[in-house]
Amino acid sequence: MSTNSLNVPRLWCAADAGVGHAACLVARVLLAAACALGGAGGPAAAQPASATPSAAPPAPAEPGACQALVERLAAFKPVDCSRLALQAGNGRSARGRPILMRDFGAPGTADGAALPPDPAAAKLTLASGAANASATAPSDTRPIPAPAPAGTLRKPRVLLVGGIHGDELTATVTVLRWADWLARDAAAGRALPIHWRVVPAMNPDGLLARPATRVNANGVDLNRNFPTPGWEPKARQWWEGTARKDPRRFPGRAAASEPETRWLLAEMERFAPDVIVSVHAPFGLLDYDGPKPQNLSPPRKLGRLYLDQIGVYPGSLGNYGGVHRGIAVLTIELPHALELPNDLELARMWTDLQRWIAEYMQRSAAAQAAAGAASHPAR
Repeated sequence: MSTNSLNVPRLWCAADAGVGHAACLVARVLLAAACALGGAGGPAAAQPASATPSAAPPAPAEPGACQALVERLAAFKPVDCSRLALQAGNGRSARGRPILMRDFGAPGTADGAALPPDPAAAKLTLASGAANASATAPSDTRPIPAPAPAGTLRKPRVLLVGGIHGDELTATVTVLRWADWLARDAAAGRALPIHWRVVPAMNPDGLLARPATRVNANGVDLNRNFPTPGWEPKARQWWEGTARKDPRRFPGRAAASEPETRWLLAEMERFAPDVIVSVHAPFGLLDYDGPKPQNLSPPRKLGRLYLDQIGVYPGSLGNYGGVHRGIAVLTIELPHALELPNDLELARMWTDLQRWIAEYMQRSAAAQAAAGAASHPAR
């Protein structure tokens, strides 16, 4: 479906090779997706817009928290902590270190200008698997966001997470690099078509250990600690059998036993992402768990990484978010844990990722509109 077949405002994108041009193309597709939902004329278009999470309030990180990450990653091209302006929310690691994060493109901010309303003033209300988490999450003092104003289109929400395993240094560096590009766009006043919530290092204890460790400070593999159905006894059986009691893959003594896991569960509840992107290393592939609207396949490739689905594991984020919660979870496995792809390759991956997200949102909108029309046929 093209934007020309829908009565939508035309967005003109400058023909340059920069990341901003790709973002503009993504905005065109997202606008088409929103108007596809509204243009159906069915009941789906009349549903109230879901609450739009606001950006975390400006709570700067403790002095040196970002700098500690940069110094740990000194072998790679440095990033500017002042430009990134990472925030310390209420998340803390097992050793009390802040889990840094930042929102980009949040509605109501300078870089989060809302997409223009369509002619029918439709709301984009895509389902994102809003089942309740089965584990207790820590309380959050941020205010509950207000509903989107009438006539606006809800922006897609993407949760970008790196460093679940602390010894996968390139995962954190990649997320920091992409966050730096978003920060540059924000500083330049460019409106972002996606609301990003970026978490560069979910496991700061493992990252900052010498040597870095896959597990957190309690010796738990966070990517086996999510409360997937049947976690007990499946996680323990997997660890004792398939993993042969490898201490690097210990799932914990209970589901969601770790503060880092519980924090991410709380963020998933509050942010309600449409897509979760989790960056890892070193298998050099793409994995996907979650819905496939209108037979949309997972991305065939991002840059030089190709889709090669490796299955699900008890307690993994892909299993919990994608299979259990019905959220699109894309796992990016970089080729090396200690050798970063060059900037050109990172840019290709970044562009391919945004294009796939735009296509996913467009198909989701069309599928929702079709479902609404089928459940309320014209009389």
